Amino acid sequence: MRSLEALRNQTGTPVADSDGMVAIGPQSGEQFSAHNGHSCPVPGPNQTQGMMPRLNLLLTYTGWRSDSWADALPQLLAPMGVRALRAHCGDQAAQLLEQSPIHIAIVDLGLPMHEQGASGHVHTGGLKLLRYLSRLPSPPPTVIVKQAHSARDDRREVTEALRSGAFAVVDRPTTPTDTEILLEVLRRCLSRYYAGRWPGSSTA
Repeated sequence: MRSLEALRNQTGTPVADSDGMVAIGPQSGEQFSAHNGHSCPVPGPNQTQGMMPRLNLLLTYTGWRSDSWADALPQLLAPMGVRALRAHCGDQAAQLLEQSPIHIAIVDLGLPMHEQGASGHVHTGGLKLLRYLSRLPSPPPTVIVKQAHSARDDRREVTEALRSGAFAVVDRPTTPTDTEILLEVLRRCLSRYYAGRWPGSSTA
């Protein structure tokens, strides 16, 4: 994957076309597009064995299943020292935020706020989590994964996410090219917020 290689090269680490759209937030002032041809595991603090994590990535995803992009992404990034902290609801994400510093967050807008069976609206956790992240003393850059909606709902969702502080909004990855786009957005996060360096390298 070109974007994965670029991420490695940018950070000095020796170690992803259906139409896809990436809307970059006001922090970057950029926009680009590309054209393509069961349970939620929660890792512990020692998930990345043999090395201190260079970056903690909060990864939220609704509808956990095998062979999803949310399973593939940690496997691609783990060799570079990226620790993916995965959550399948807003409550779980909030717990992870209390336990570890988060350097970049990927937030699924379809995320439920609570565990299945809990009272309340089911799929309101994504925007609530985004707003919570934006109020942190040092908010991490946040990449939003859109839900599948009508064009009108899609535009409204993108606008609201960007106004709430998202760095970028991407389509839900369904192809290797979609994953490539997501990797490129992560590379831009590192470049803009961390000068192309691994933030965890200096974390005590």
